[in-house]
Amino acid sequence: MQNKTNRYHIDYFLISVLILLAVLSVFTLYTIQPYLPPAIKETKFYLKQGTWFILGGLMIYLMMILDYDRYRKLTWYLYGVGLALLLGLQFNIPSPLVLTLNNATSWYSIPKLGTIQPGEFMKVFLIIALSHVITSHNEKRKSPFIKDDLWLLVKILTVAIPPTLLVAMQPDLGTALVYLSITGFLILVSGIRWRILFAILGLIFVTAGILFGIFFLFPGLFKLVEESIFSHALERFYGWLAPEQYANSYGLQLIRAMLSIGSGQLFGKGIMNLEIYIPERHTDMIFTAIAEQMGFIGGSLVVMLFFLLIYRIIHISLDCKDPFGGYLGAGTAGMITYQVVQNIGMSLQLLPITGLPLPFLSYGGSSLIAYMMAIGLVLNVRSRTQNFMFDS
Repeated sequence: MQNKTNRYHIDYFLISVLILLAVLSVFTLYTIQPYLPPAIKETKFYLKQGTWFILGGLMIYLMMILDYDRYRKLTWYLYGVGLALLLGLQFNIPSPLVLTLNNATSWYSIPKLGTIQPGEFMKVFLIIALSHVITSHNEKRKSPFIKDDLWLLVKILTVAIPPTLLVAMQPDLGTALVYLSITGFLILVSGIRWRILFAILGLIFVTAGILFGIFFLFPGLFKLVEESIFSHALERFYGWLAPEQYANSYGLQLIRAMLSIGSGQLFGKGIMNLEIYIPERHTDMIFTAIAEQMGFIGGSLVVMLFFLLIYRIIHISLDCKDPFGGYLGAGTAGMITYQVVQNIGMSLQLLPITGLPLPFLSYGGSSLIAYMMAIGLVLNVRSRTQNFMFDS
């Protein structure tokens, strides 16, 4: 019988890193407040972000009340709700609540509550659903054959593809790529044979190489994309590869981001000393504000905090004796890792610019609550993981 006094283990290390990220987020939003565009300058984003963090803390508590294994029984209810909300956006149902911003139909506008972005919460539901699918499959097949691995891959893709397509058609390719990163990380740890995984990776690289070749050799073929709902993605691709050529349009944000980060040099220009204007600085481009004010030292601090966060999540996943709990942690680590690499990478021209926030730092209610839900799952796994003497 489990000892009640030892049942719950609070991971103070993970919580401490989360608190540091919260403080850095609110502080940075406070410092950039005077530099925001006039249309949104009166909105005190740092106060609203603090409120979201408080609500996020409450969400972590609520996620920990229920034993994480119970979420397996709720898997398809949560997944179904998330899918229904995405379908509602796609078919404009209910019409008065569906909101389109920056040519993307990704939000519901709830009177007196604000906007809600279902795509953010679907990230957490997808982690739970895929973890359940992989766990259930492996429980029934202790010595799987290659056909079993292929069948698992089919089941994973069957769950992952519908929400990915629905989000991509909003269009929100950034969030769609997050779904793919979650799926990819969980496929890597699912137990599928490496020969199959290498074949998939090879196919991806070959496809990417062909697309790059077509782009440079036959640019006219991309005219079809320019006339589709994904034209914005191609514009960002142009701005990434040749920002100077498109300095007054597609490459403007990237050029200013690199100027901002570079001008911070080693120690930064000082707090509340921002000279370069960048659109969406309080959301997608918040890293540039940190780097300009606090320089390379401040940027390195951000990277270190995320490294500690991801390291701790992976450590908790490896310590968990229950596969389902381990997969929950792996999916969360994959989600955060991809978004951190993508967000910081796009500010340094290492990757194309996408509309992805920097987890826990960028302003945004739906995204922050979703991240906190995922952290709640990880803390739930840790709190119910028992370590015994002589464990290997």
